[in-house]
Amino acid sequence: MNLDKWKSQIVRGTLEYCILLMLNKKVYYGYEILQELSKYPIISSTESTVYPLLRRLQKENYLQSIWQESAEGLPPRKYYSLTAEGQEYLEAMNKEWQNLLNVMSDLKGE
Repeated sequence: MNLDKWKSQIVRGTLEYCILLMLNKKVYYGYEILQELSKYPIISSTESTVYPLLRRLQKENYLQSIWQESAEGLPPRKYYSLTAEGQEYLEAMNKEWQNLLNVMSDLKGE
């Protein structure tokens, strides 16, 4: 049984959605996104996965970013937030996610 491989595919397929859901609630900087994801072991991810995803989402105009100085004297942090297009994309993803959940429930006989 190769359950780990299957779980990896699920994470890869849903990580973008998870990040957009997070950014719909508040503005995050990159490392903060990683910390939040690590609270949920099944979707925990690495810098080498999350940062390229953030760059791609920004390039596709779903995210915007702003550099902000840290109050503690640390280097500036790049904060991400949803754009209007990102909000629309997330709404479409929400509908598709609900469709998927309905199908899964039906297949499971629930």
